[in-house]
Amino acid sequence: MPFSSYRRWPFPRHQPLPLLPSSVKQKLSPRLRKPRRTPPLISYLLNNLTVLAVIIALLFFFFTLFLFVSPSPRSSRALGTPGSYRTRSVKQRNLNGSVSAASFDITTKELYDKIDFKDEDGGAWKQGWNVTYQGNEWDGERLKVFVVPHSHNDPGWKLTIEEYYETQSRQILDTIVESLSQDTRRKFIWEEMSYLERWWRDASESRRESFTNLLKNGQLEIVGGGWVMNDEANSHYYAIIEQMMEGNMWLNDTFGIIPKNSWSIDPFGYSPTMAYILRRMGFENMLIQRTHYELKKELARHKNLEYIWRQSWDAEDSTDILVHMMPFYFYDIPHTCGPDPAICCQFDFARTQGFSYEMCPWRQNPVETIPENVEERALLLLDQYRKKSTLYRTNTLLVPLGDDFRYVTVNEAEAQFRNYQLLFDYINSNPSLNAEVKFGTLDDYFSTLREEADRINYSRPDERGSAIIRGFPSLAGDFFTYADREDDYWSGYYVSRPFFKAVDRVLESTLRATEMMMSLLLAYCRKAQCEKLPLGFSYKLTAARRNLALFQHHDGVTGTAKDHVVQDYGLRMHTSLRDLEIFMSKGIEALLGVRHGHDKLDQTPSQFESEPVRSKYDAQPIHKVIGVAEGTARSVFFFNPLEQTREEVVMVIVDKPNVNVFNSNWTCIQSQVSPELRHQKSQIFTGRHRLHFKVSVPAMGVQTYYVTGGSSKCANAQSAKLKYLTNSSSAVSCPVPYVCTEMGETVEIKNGHQLLTFDTQSGLLKRISHINGFETVVEERIGMYSSFGSGAYLFKPTGEAEPIIQPGRTILISEGPLMQEIYSYPETRLVNSPISHSTRLYNSGAGSIQEFVIEKEYHVELTGPEYNDKELIVQFQTDVHNNRTFYSDLNGFQMSRREYYDKIPLQGNYYPMPSQAFIQGSNGRRFSVHTRQSLGAASHKDGLLEIMLDRRLSQDDNRGLGQGVMDNHAMNVVFHILIESNTSATSSPVTNPLPLVPSFLSHRAGSSAPEIFSTEW
Repeated sequence: MPFSSYRRWPFPRHQPLPLLPSSVKQKLSPRLRKPRRTPPLISYLLNNLTVLAVIIALLFFFFTLFLFVSPSPRSSRALGTPGSYRTRSVKQRNLNGSVSAASFDITTKELYDKIDFKDEDGGAWKQGWNVTYQGNEWDGERLKVFVVPHSHNDPGWKLTIEEYYETQSRQILDTIVESLSQDTRRKFIWEEMSYLERWWRDASESRRESFTNLLKNGQLEIVGGGWVMNDEANSHYYAIIEQMMEGNMWLNDTFGIIPKNSWSIDPFGYSPTMAYILRRMGFENMLIQRTHYELKKELARHKNLEYIWRQSWDAEDSTDILVHMMPFYFYDIPHTCGPDPAICCQFDFARTQGFSYEMCPWRQNPVETIPENVEERALLLLDQYRKKSTLYRTNTLLVPLGDDFRYVTVNEAEAQFRNYQLLFDYINSNPSLNAEVKFGTLDDYFSTLREEADRINYSRPDERGSAIIRGFPSLAGDFFTYADREDDYWSGYYVSRPFFKAVDRVLESTLRATEMMMSLLLAYCRKAQCEKLPLGFSYKLTAARRNLALFQHHDGVTGTAKDHVVQDYGLRMHTSLRDLEIFMSKGIEALLGVRHGHDKLDQTPSQFESEPVRSKYDAQPIHKVIGVAEGTARSVFFFNPLEQTREEVVMVIVDKPNVNVFNSNWTCIQSQVSPELRHQKSQIFTGRHRLHFKVSVPAMGVQTYYVTGGSSKCANAQSAKLKYLTNSSSAVSCPVPYVCTEMGETVEIKNGHQLLTFDTQSGLLKRISHINGFETVVEERIGMYSSFGSGAYLFKPTGEAEPIIQPGRTILISEGPLMQEIYSYPETRLVNSPISHSTRLYNSGAGSIQEFVIEKEYHVELTGPEYNDKELIVQFQTDVHNNRTFYSDLNGFQMSRREYYDKIPLQGNYYPMPSQAFIQGSNGRRFSVHTRQSLGAASHKDGLLEIMLDRRLSQDDNRGLGQGVMDNHAMNVVFHILIESNTSATSSPVTNPLPLVPSFLSHRAGSSAPEIFSTEW
């Protein structure tokens, strides 16, 4: 992040700071007396003690290797004998750009290829079929049912986390402690640590003791243990790990508990990245719910709802984790006991009179369990349990018992526990029913399931399975895009509230940079005031981690909360951003030693200011103006938290054009000045100036540059040449001191690697020509979807996107030695244009990744009623023949292959794009787009990559939120576009079902985005 400070020049030279301090020669202490003479053998042994220890350790290692790891016949379970796994064949790792291939039994692509997506009415189970059973299925192995009470507590949705805590969550946790303490047969699970940590602070000593005892005796289980139940489409893997660590570390510090079972019932689709992270964190089992209803039906037909989730690139099966997928529509009680919700609802005893919940919509309400009806009620419930169990392979069954914010009062909890215990007692007292039913935790269920799978072989003849547990198929792939009914696909939330999706990434990168700087301070600075700074700041660092973690909630980063809740999330992130920026500005002072005397860094304001800054939580970041008077200088510091040197052209704002730039050695460096632009048709110039210059910052280090005013030792920054083209009645007013000319019939910009050609009527990109001779047609389009029924969750367009750009525009080209830019304010069919855009090329020198990247910046303002129920998109129509197949990332961690299916609507072919997407032809030509924030993408025509930028919706989509999305903010969306040739040319993306991976160049292009440079430094 650049920091600026006003000082007279010249200054002392500040050299780049590496991560670790240079070694300091220690002062030798005076010799007290001559040591006694040591025998030669002992002296030899003492002098070579380290070498001898290494030799002994190696001998012990080889002895152990020979003793225990020498080849021997494998056990029958590992061979293909009856009742065990077949030997698995693993494909060799390849070098054609696709990921290393693992072997698995099922892929989500194969499921999509097979399913017709006809949404046939299945009767009582509308999305399934009429489930039946013979009655003898449990003669050999009785049915074991674990009813798992739970309460799903959203850390923000219709209310803020604090409002929910005060009105519901605090009472729920009180109720759990009181109700479970009355009967040891009662069980419960809890997931959200954000609420538990808050309750723990408020709880009395007696309640804390009771809670701890419930954990110890197994009545209460903490599942997941994350700060929240995170979204899996928009969240970056770094933020996912951060929120899991924050919750699990608090849990371990407080109770000494490390969860091993994950409970994820409400995220809107699931990513294999989450499965990978959980497995690497030591989790053994996970439960999921919201997957496409047709996929559930297909998996249930073949009893594959429990499977081993394996990464598509894991050829060694080291990431396998056991997954239980819930089979029905929702996680509430009517949709969890069995296939008939009308019957299951009768066993939600909180829906009886006297409680605040709605009655059963099927008009068959619960009745109190009494001796006179217990047999009839128990058999009716057991029938649902039996039907549900036929969808799974084993005779161990999981039945969740809960809903959103349930068990608020002791009376409600008693109604559930009391009635169910009477039903359990009847079933368990009748051996002829071949069933045992009881309350349980998730650990109770998975432990019994694994025990049964060890005793009884449920493997199928040609099934590869997994080494971690037998009897279940292996599966690879992700579960996007989620549909809960009909053609209602949840692809809208990929883009809802994109402004805050961008703030999320800024906080994420700033937090990481702060953590690196804190490490630098503790390692490098030995002064007392340096040590106090990071230690005194630790509580704010914790708050920043928790605010980032909170926003990963599946109604936070998704943009699916009420307006005032989004505001609460935004304020929390804004507060943490300011705190982190203040710490880093003080950290720069400490590292460079610019403070003199005994100034206390932790108690005094910093001399530096971060750049850019945000004035409030919902405002665009503003570049602070560096004012440089004649004969003075400003120092600008850059902090690089990455592990490689950064060499890039950077930009700061200055108040006048006649400035110079020096490096830390006071050597004059090349710079360029151009006018600052804004999204305003009548006046695109702000009166300020953009100063570009090239910086080189060492890995994990700090570098200093100086901006001076009127130095005779250095040439002034070179003014960019301006060219304009406009249909406006008034000509462009050329700002001083620039020279402006009208451009000719061609609109082009270029650098040493590529030349970009633009349409003269719209200023949109048309073609990319490369220095090596090949050319790529890239027709850039901007359009809008009209929608009916779209909301925060759903995307439901009424047709194809319509182009909004019309002839007539204002185009400005800025040409200089370091940066070339074309800016366009287009005419649209709307009264006010919702978009303006810039395209930039950089000349940053040999070896710089920045030269290969095309930077696109869209300024988007869907802030008026004329944009209601509109969704703004940009399309790149290329000559890359991808056959409507593209690749998008999963959480910034891995790629997933996306194929367009005509049998599902357009909204079902939209997929999350957390950080990048690309299309590729069989000839290896690849077109990639990297993004700063999570968005949605599709490829519904050959050669097309479509990305949604923003959406404004006046309607609720009937998924519980009760409002549309109308709180749009002006924002900038920045893409880095990369064209590559001969990438994975030997592997056809059309026929190869495996995901392709980004090139190393693509990785660097994504990591070198300006927001990472400016925000982290």
